[in-house]
Parts: sequence; structure tokens; C-alpha cells
Amino acid sequence: MHSKVEESPSLLKRAGTDKLREVFQKYASLQKDGEHYMTSEDFVRKFLGLFTEAAFNDESVRLLAGIADTSKDGLISFSEFQAFEGLLCAPDALYRTAFQLFDRQGNGNVSYADFADVVQKTELHSKVPFSLDGTFIKRYFGEKKQRLINYAEFTQLLHDFHEEHAMEAFRSKDPAGTGYISPLDFQDIIVKVKRHLLTPDVKDNLVAVTEGHRVSFPYFIAFTSLLNNMELIKQVYLHATKGSRTETVTKNELLYAAQTMSQITPLEIDILFQLTGAVNQPGRIDYSDLSNIAPEHYTKHITHRLAEIKAVDSPNDRSALTQVLEATYRFTLASFAGATGATVVYPIDLVKTRMQNQRTGSMIGEVAYRNSWDCFKKVIRHEGILGLYRGLLPQLMGVAPEKAIKLTVNDFVRDQFTDKRSNIPVWGEVLAGGCGGAAQVIFTNPLEIVKIRLQVAGEIAGGSKISALSVVRELGFFGLYKGAKACLLRDVNFSAIYFPTYAHVKASLADKDGYNSPVSLLAAGAIAGIPAASLVTPADVIKTRLQVAARKGQTTYTGLWDATKKIMAEEGPRAFWKGTAARVCRSSPQFGVTLFTYELLQRLFYVDFGGNQPKGSQGNKSAIALDSTLTQQVRPDHIGGYNAAVPLLAGIESKFGLYLPRYGREGAAVPAAAAAGGSGTSS
Repeated sequence: MHSKVEESPSLLKRAGTDKLREVFQKYASLQKDGEHYMTSEDFVRKFLGLFTEAAFNDESVRLLAGIADTSKDGLISFSEFQAFEGLLCAPDALYRTAFQLFDRQGNGNVSYADFADVVQKTELHSKVPFSLDGTFIKRYFGEKKQRLINYAEFTQLLHDFHEEHAMEAFRSKDPAGTGYISPLDFQDIIVKVKRHLLTPDVKDNLVAVTEGHRVSFPYFIAFTSLLNNMELIKQVYLHATKGSRTETVTKNELLYAAQTMSQITPLEIDILFQLTGAVNQPGRIDYSDLSNIAPEHYTKHITHRLAEIKAVDSPNDRSALTQVLEATYRFTLASFAGATGATVVYPIDLVKTRMQNQRTGSMIGEVAYRNSWDCFKKVIRHEGILGLYRGLLPQLMGVAPEKAIKLTVNDFVRDQFTDKRSNIPVWGEVLAGGCGGAAQVIFTNPLEIVKIRLQVAGEIAGGSKISALSVVRELGFFGLYKGAKACLLRDVNFSAIYFPTYAHVKASLADKDGYNSPVSLLAAGAIAGIPAASLVTPADVIKTRLQVAARKGQTTYTGLWDATKKIMAEEGPRAFWKGTAARVCRSSPQFGVTLFTYELLQRLFYVDFGGNQPKGSQGNKSAIALDSTLTQQVRPDHIGGYNAAVPLLAGIESKFGLYLPRYGREGAAVPAAAAAGGSGTSS
């Protein structure tokens, strides 16, 4: 089996043998014949970090450890530990993990005794007993229940088992065979049998969706089928909207799309609209409505988070203080992101500034640089590598609040125009970007004028060195805002173009679940910077001319309009586009790196303030079932395939409903939450 895993396409990168052995020996507590072994508790409780309570269920721990213990001797060797890591990298890792849970003998097959043994230990069977001697079981294992099930057959058995379990539960509530059950019986069955497919929105409306009427068997089957096929429903929706996640559709539009690509019934569509509440609203739904009722998925928690804080329990708990803290959080992360982006592209910015400041009028004489590349080479030749970073310090001192204000204000204004479905009109995006650009000018202008004068200082051969402080003293407070109108013209328009473009490009690069990979974030930020940077170059040229100290023989400008007229008269319209290539080469990667860093920091240091989160930060298929007993943050020692170990084990619960008892160590008190039917978290 291990060799097959090696050959199959991998979703996770395999860990190196030496590193994996180091991790294994860290947790292996037993040594036998010179070899180290993990016990069940070593593997499940210490390494995976599950079932950490004193009252843990021994049998559940042994069952989970048995997935990796293919020799079934109660111990996990390094070779077994490594083989399971490889299995976790397989494309069908979830089904293979479930198969090894049921393969109690380790012979690559599941017998009736194996299947019955595991099923009888689940919480579902204890609440709604399943007939293990009925016709369903005999169809799979034979009349005498001696037939062995291989892996491929097991995957179908696991799928059909829960559907049969639900129908058996319906029959138990309808002993007279009327074909109807009460709304409360309907709720009881769904909560117990389909627990793994329920989100709070669905669970809270199970009785309401029946409108007080008895539930027929066809309605019951359609309801469970809908829950099972929500991912297919999402694809139908995307087909109907041609890939848009924000466009709303009516019941008829969704039904028409469903007929062309699936066997989803009109009754299932009716139930869908009842669940989303669209019947009592405008009668339209969008992708966010589907996400609210779709079951959570096991894959999201594979993504690492260095910190995760829930500041409020629900959006209704947001206070003024919470919103201030949210703005502070965004401001801090944006500061780091802005500084990172500016440092990466600063040499390009210096070249751009010198090219824009270069005059081509007849009074000036020979130009210093033929093109941007020539400028780059001459700076290194005459000023050294450090010459490319002239003025970086004041840039970093100002770029942190500058980018922080721009990003924070943009996010704040976007929030005001974003509806409950997380949609925002294009004009709202443009206005939010423009507000962000306008807000930053108060920091940008002083920063820009000091930076530019330092950048062009190196052009004067033998000139005295100047410092940022000397520039500030020379200009004075009001002088620092010279060219502010041009700066405003540039930054407002840049942001009004950039942020809406970024949002739409990012959405187009998201995967089918709406998730943006880090690479797609970087690409979206860089692509959005191309039109934004190039279209505002004329304003940037005017700003540069106004802020640079004119040397002897050069034209001076008294203001925005004066500069525009003189540049046009002396140098022609092409002068307004000087440095466009360098500006695009600087702004595009700078904002790509800045937005990439900003969103990545929000993922790594996640704080839920009850407001809007960046779109694409997680897939619309969420992580682990809401009431999963196996919720646990991935640990640093979970390398390679083990990054997915906890999410996949939780996926056995969330996808297949195979909840194992959490508590039950003999002699230990069962916590009140468990006694009440709750399930805590293991952390």
C-alpha cells in the first residue's frame, strides 16, 4: 500500500525520512529489541493532540491508533508511522484512512465482524441502533456474512450505509407505515443521523422548514439528498451564474441549470429555498446562502495559523470598542505589509524618480540617462549598490502609516457598503479605494518630497551630501506639502482603480471553493497594479516636478496647472508618460507584495472581530464539523502528510458521521458538557 501512495498524485509534500524519524523518536515511549515504538496513547494523545482529557475513552484511542498500526499488535513502528504519513498525502486519503479504521485485521479487506465492531462503537449507533442483520448488510457481505469487502467496494458501502441508516430511522418513527412522521420526529432523526451535515442555520430551522406539517417520506429523502449534494448544488449555481459568486438567482433559474447538468429534483430546489429563507425574502439566493447551509469540510485546517482569537461570539456583539480594536489590528498588519512591499521595490522607485526628473528641453543640455536600465547601471557605477537605497529610511518611516491608512480606510469604507451576503457594488469599491487614497496623502506628501530630493541628490557630481533632516529644515512645514494637489490627484485615482481591480482579479483567480492561494494573492496584487500605476503616471510626473528642487537653468513651476502647461509646451505630451515602465515595474510588484503580505498576516494571525474577513482567505467549504470531537490546531511536529492528520480524522466524523465516544475511561467522571450531549475541543 505504501508504494502505491508514493506513485499517486500528492496533495501534500512528503516529509523527509530523517526529519520524520526525529519526530517519531520524540514521541515513541517504548523500546523493544533496540527499536522504538509508539503506543496508542503516544500516537493519538501526545503526537496528534487528541483525546487529551483525563476521562478519555480508551477504546476510541485504540481504534484511531489502529489506523496507523497496520500490524495490529498495539504498537506503531517507525515504518508504520512513515507509511501512514505517505497515505495522508494520497488524493483519496480520507477514504483510505476510513478504510484502515475498519480493516481491523490489517489484511487489506473489511469483514462483517470488522464493520459491525466499529459501527457498534460509534455514538450514532448508540442513539439510533442500526440492524446489522438486515438485508442491506447481507447485500454487501453475503447471506452468511462471510464475504470480504475490498477498498473500492468499501467506499461505496460507507456512502450507502448512512442513507440506509436514515431510512431505517424513518421506518422506526413510522411503525404503522403511513409514510409520514411528525416535525419533531423529523428533527430528531436529522440531528442524530445527519449530525455531520448540519450547520447552525440548518439545525435551527429543521422544524420551521416543515411549516408545522407532517413530513412525508419523499420530502425526507429529498431533504437528506440535498444535504448530501450541497457541493453539487454549488456547481449548479456557478453554472447558472457563469462563475460569479455574487450574482443572485431565482428558483426557476437554478432549477433550469440543475436540469442541464444533474438529477437534482424540483422538490430539492424547493427545500433549498426554504432553508435559505429566500422564499420569504426576494426569492433569490447567491453563493453565500449556499455556504451558510453547506456542511463544513475537513480540508481547511490544513492551513497553519500562528494565532487564532475570537474577539466576539457573533456579529451582533460588535461594540464601538471592538471596531476600534479591529481598525488597530488592520493598521498594525498593514504597516508591516507596506514596509515589506516598499523595501522590495525601492531600487525601481529610485530609477523611476530620476527618469521622471530628467529634463529634455533645449536649455538643459545632454540627458544623463538614455533609459531606465541605463539609469540603473549608472547609479551602481557611480554610487554603489547602496545608492539604489538612497532615501529608504524616510520612506520606511512614512510608508508604514501611509499604507496602513490606505488599507485600513479602504477596508473600513468597504465594510460600510458591504451587505449581509458580503457583496459590494462596484461604485462602493471605487469610492472605498478613493477614500483610502485621499486619507494617505497627509502622510504621503511629506514622505514623497523628502524621498525624492534625497533620490536625485546623487545626480550632482561632487555635490554635498544632504540628509532627510536638512531637507525638512529647508522646506519647513508648509513646504513639505508642496505638490499636494498633484499627490492627491495621483493617489485618489490610483486607489480608486487599484482596489476594485484587485478584488475582481483575486476573485477570478480563486479556486472552485473560493479560496485564494498565496501565489494567486501575489498575482492579483501585481496584475491590479498595472492599469492603476500606468494610468496615473501623468499626475505622478507633475508631482515629481513640483517637489524636486529645480537646479540652475531648469524650469520652475508655481503650481499644478502651471506645471502642466509648461511641461506640455517645452517637452510635449510624451513627457507626461516618462517613467511609466519604471513606475509599473515598481508599483505592480510593490502592491502585489504589500497585499500578499497583508492578507497572509491576517491568515496567520487570525482574529475574528465579527466583521468581514478578506474574501478568499478560506475555502467556502470550511474545516471540521461544527460539533466535531477532534478539533485541534496542527502542531509544529505535524510535518509532511501529518499536516492533514487531524483534519482527516475529523473528516471521518464530518463526512461519514462516524463519531467515536470521547469520554469513558473507567472510574473517571464524565464532564457535564459530555453528559449533556456536547462535545468539547481537544487543545
